[in-house]
This record gives sequence, structure tokens and C-alpha cells, in this order.
Amino acid sequence: MRPLRALATTAVAVVAASALAACGGGGSKASADNPYKLIQPGVLRTATLTDAPPNVYLKNGRFTGYDNDLLTAVAAKIGLKVQFAGTDFSALLSQVATHKYDVGSSSITITEARKKTVAFTNGYDFGYFGLDVPAGSPIKGFDQLKGKRVVVVQGTVQDDYATKQGLNPVRVPDYNGALNQLKSKTADAWIAPAEIGEKTAKDSGGKVVAAAKQLGSTPMAFAVAKDNPKLLEALNKGLDEVIKDGTWTKLQEEYYPGRQVPQEFKPGSGTVTFPPVQASGAPAASPSS
Repeated sequence: MRPLRALATTAVAVVAASALAACGGGGSKASADNPYKLIQPGVLRTATLTDAPPNVYLKNGRFTGYDNDLLTAVAAKIGLKVQFAGTDFSALLSQVATHKYDVGSSSITITEARKKTVAFTNGYDFGYFGLDVPAGSPIKGFDQLKGKRVVVVQGTVQDDYATKQGLNPVRVPDYNGALNQLKSKTADAWIAPAEIGEKTAKDSGGKVVAAAKQLGSTPMAFAVAKDNPKLLEALNKGLDEVIKDGTWTKLQEEYYPGRQVPQEFKPGSGTVTFPPVQASGAPAASPSS
């Protein structure tokens, strides 16, 4: 006779396996109550980061930031709720591709290499690279990084940039890791999403300086599994709706006060008119991963 403890363990395992099957870890099938093949019908399970304000971060235990608030508004337009979960950026795209999550939200810059792993919605923001250095550093620009110890967050476009520039970067899993490298002066510079870098410098108590920034060449978008075109289509539709009704403009002004939108940048499908973003002064930076 099998011990009661063993029977209980077996029962728990069966229940857990059943729950996983119900969640559709490998991607659920489309049905009347789940047309977008979500892991959980009606819920957009979303991979994001916890430490990259103002775009994606935790505040008082709640996931917020420009990207996440925008996605929540987009999801509401297509009748979905959003459930966020924190992850490392280096794992985020593969987790979306394998249906651990339905969507990735993290200022993700569209690249040809990333298109091999996931599909992207229409772009909703533009971005700059930023260069942070320890206070007192002689480094003033990107052209001074050869032979320096440069830190980047693994898997980001900043990582790609540093690699293509032959900088042999030091890779860390998150933004806090990069900041710690600068504070301890174990790195000479950090190539960061510019606004994250600027906020980090501002909050560092004078230990870190934002030295330079340069405009990126491609927009940012939400990531979706390549085998889920219906979800992609729905998100693009919802994105155009929140652009048209002024939500996109409101969030731009809330999270990037004073930032000018480049004249050539057209959010969403590019066919929707929207209230202009009220900005003044020189163009500010926006983060991208």
C-alpha cells in the first residue's frame, strides 16, 4: 500500500500538471472565448522589467511606467485585462516566443535580429542612447569609449551597439547592476537608454553624470509571439485607438514632460491623427532597450 504522503504528492503533481495544461504553456488554441490564443482567456500576461523608470518599473508594488500604462489602455480597447510579471530583459523575448507570456513590454527597439524571435506591434515611441559615467570622468562622448570598461544590460540594443563598435562590453542582467558598476567605479561608462540614464544620474547624489546621448534609428514596440497574428492585429488596432483618443499624448506629457516628438515620428499605423504633445525647450531623451 502506498504511503498517504506519496499519494498526496502524486495528487498535487497531477493537479499542477492539469493547471499547466489548462494555461497552455505552449500557446493556447483559439476559441470563441479566447480568440487571441492567450494563456488565460481575457488576460494579457505580460513580461516587463521592475527597475527601468520612467518606462517600466514597480511603484508601491504595482507595475507602472509609460509602456505599461500604454499597454493597459490598449488592452482595455480590445476587452482585455493585463497581468504583469517581472523578468530579465535578456530572457524576455524568448519567454514571449515560447508563450510563457503573451506580450513583452519594455521599450523594446525593433531590430531585424529580434524579428527572428518575435513579432512586433506598430511603433509607439522613439528613443535615444545615453552615456553615463562616474562623476569626474574625462569621458564626454561615445567616441571616447575605445579601450574603456563599458557596461551594458545584456540583450539590449545598447549591447548590440557596444558589440558592433568593438568595445567588448561588460554585460549585466539589469539596470541596477549597471548603476552599481558605475558607483563602485568598476566600469568607466554605461551605455543606457538615455532617459533612464538621465534619471539615474539625477538620483545618484552626484556620483553619476549623464555625459551624452544620440538618437536611435528605429522605434519601440510591444513584442508578441510570431504564431499569434490575431493578437498582433488586435493590439495594433487598440494602439491606434488610444493614439486617436488622446491617451498616447497624455502619457507622453505625463512621463516625458517637456520632451519634443521628432516631426518624422508617427506612432502606431501612422495614419491616425492625435492631439499634439505639448512640449517646450530642447528635445529630451527617451529610453529604449
